[in-house]
Amino acid sequence: MKKWLGACVLAGFCQVAAAAGMDIDDAWARATVAGMSMGGAFMEITNETGSDDVLVGASSPVAEKVELHTHINDNGVMRMREVQGGVALPRNKEVELKPGSYHIMFMGLKAPLKAGETFPLTLRFKKAQPQTVQVEVKAAASR
Repeated sequence: MKKWLGACVLAGFCQVAAAAGMDIDDAWARATVAGMSMGGAFMEITNETGSDDVLVGASSPVAEKVELHTHINDNGVMRMREVQGGVALPRNKEVELKPGSYHIMFMGLKAPLKAGETFPLTLRFKKAQPQTVQVEVKAAASR
């Protein structure tokens, strides 16, 4: 009985450790104005799980569709493109989602994103459990 109880306790600790393996910092989005149907979110993700992983998707109630995007140089013109296959998250490394690079793209915003508000964003990974973070909306000029 004691061995079984010990195994259950350890299993519980392992689940907590795995869930906490992705450290998400400074999640923010630019404020939008009425009539804008798209927006973006940015953050730093540190993979503390001990193995390489991939950010494969995201969802949020603020938009009809959420995608992972990046910018590419197309003959001297910067263009946004959906990231196919996700964003690699090497173990023990930080990956920054930032303007002009990898970011979370919201399409079909249900309402403007207003400075000072927050909203939930759930990140999905290839291996790690999904993780929901609160995204702070900041004035466009502040970042």
